Amino acid sequence: MIKPLQNNQKNDLLFTDESYKIIGLCMEVHKNLGKGFLEVVYKDALEYEFNKAGILFEREKEFVVNYKDVVLPHSFFADFVVSGKIILEVKGIKSLKDEHLAQTLNYLKVSKSRLGLLVNFGELSLNYKRVIL
Repeated sequence: MIKPLQNNQKNDLLFTDESYKIIGLCMEVHKNLGKGFLEVVYKDALEYEFNKAGILFEREKEFVVNYKDVVLPHSFFADFVVSGKIILEVKGIKSLKDEHLAQTLNYLKVSKSRLGLLVNFGELSLNYKRVIL
């Protein structure tokens, strides 16, 4: 079970306008597609919506993982980096689990971003979590 993060009021307001717009577009995609598609379909629809709304983003942005004094041979690819500062992790699964939250937190650490949005399109209603590092 995913537990809510304990944040102070200042962090709760991190990138409020941007995250509101992103979640609104995710809701638009979910309203039109519903549940049941593969993640890539939701990502394609989000890319369309971001372009239409004039929101800057990078899709499948690669981040290297530094360990001590070396760069590890395997990197990770964030589904989206929106406005150069928000990690958007897209899922199309039955329900979010702790490992999805942990994955988003790791993406925040490696990318040095402070806000992640973990969004699941695989449920009857859109489910999302704000993840703050």
